[in-house]
Amino acid sequence: MEFEFKKKVFYDVVTELVGRVMSLISLILATPIMVIVAIAIKLEDKGPVFYSQIRLGKNGKLFTIYKFRSMRVDAEKNGVQWATDCDNRITKVGKFIRKTRLDEIPQLLNIIKGDMRLIGPRPERPELAEEFYKELPEFKNRLLVKPGLTGLAQVNGGYDHTPAEKLEFDLGYIKHRGFVIDVKIILKTVMVVFSGDGAR
Repeated sequence: MEFEFKKKVFYDVVTELVGRVMSLISLILATPIMVIVAIAIKLEDKGPVFYSQIRLGKNGKLFTIYKFRSMRVDAEKNGVQWATDCDNRITKVGKFIRKTRLDEIPQLLNIIKGDMRLIGPRPERPELAEEFYKELPEFKNRLLVKPGLTGLAQVNGGYDHTPAEKLEFDLGYIKHRGFVIDVKIILKTVMVVFSGDGAR
């Protein structure tokens, strides 16, 4: 069955503009927190503070995503792997910043650049996406909109989701996206950051 996708021009223009402005303000306000996180990462294992990866954007466009490093430097010595809840590649500092989503702060730069939005499906790695397409062809429908810093899947379990579960949340959001659901997701994201609930 073909996925029903409706364009929402007014919504897209407004959320794009508001998202970039909010991201710029948030990046400035978050500077002290970023400095503390950077120092903690550096002190733990002397490795690089930031981590970048190639991800899939809207319509399959590739872009570089930025994050605070939460895993060991050699985390992918055996190739690309799906991150799990109890992943032994995650550092001690990494566990905390992933639980509170502080590792995502550098992605505000991606929103300012226009690669991402505040809310949408999480951008996936091309290598993993190709594997998901084999059993879940509809996974490609996640590329109909720009990926987001937070989203319905992220605030309802995040790292715990299987690709199929993530897809269900993401397609539900894409189909019903709007100002009301966006506000609810933002409020729940704030709760996740301060409580850690749902961000396992």
